[in-house]
Amino acid sequence: MVFKAKRRTVVTTAAAVFVLLAAALVVTVFTHGNSSSASGNMVAYPAGQRPAAPEFTASSLTGTPINFASYRGKIVVLNVWGSWCAACEAEGQTLKYLDKQYGPQGVAFLGDDIQDTPTQALGFLRKEGITYPSVNDANGAVEQQLAIAVPINGTPTTLVIDKTGHIAGMIDGPVSYFDVATLLRDAAVTT
Repeated sequence: MVFKAKRRTVVTTAAAVFVLLAAALVVTVFTHGNSSSASGNMVAYPAGQRPAAPEFTASSLTGTPINFASYRGKIVVLNVWGSWCAACEAEGQTLKYLDKQYGPQGVAFLGDDIQDTPTQALGFLRKEGITYPSVNDANGAVEQQLAIAVPINGTPTTLVIDKTGHIAGMIDGPVSYFDVATLLRDAAVTT
């Protein structure tokens, strides 16, 4: 009899632990699975309530003029970065991978290199293997224009801009693949 009682206690305890673990899993899935951001630093703007991205003209790191108006009609991933920024280095390979995946689908990638020299910035891009263009924004003028539309708290900051030139979302801090992919999906919805 004692053996059966101990066995019943073990089975009951195991069942209770299983139920508690299952409940914890459900809570985790529903609280984190429905979060708007994998990293907690993403803001998505619903279609119809998106701020307009400012128009700007600047030189690329190689001296080529870049007129942001020429990107209209494309979804754009605009990354504010600097070669001196450790977090920018941390996200470099993710951005490179995203560009290789989404670039052929018509998504344009553009960098805004701030507080930097072209030599340092181009060295950084070569090291990371990033091939999309970047604006030479040594004095932060383009960053200041962007900050009028959305709050930019420093580097890195990444904006995803829809085909109509409105900001579909932003990521404050290093990007994650999940966050950018989510914003790219959202940016495709413009009505």
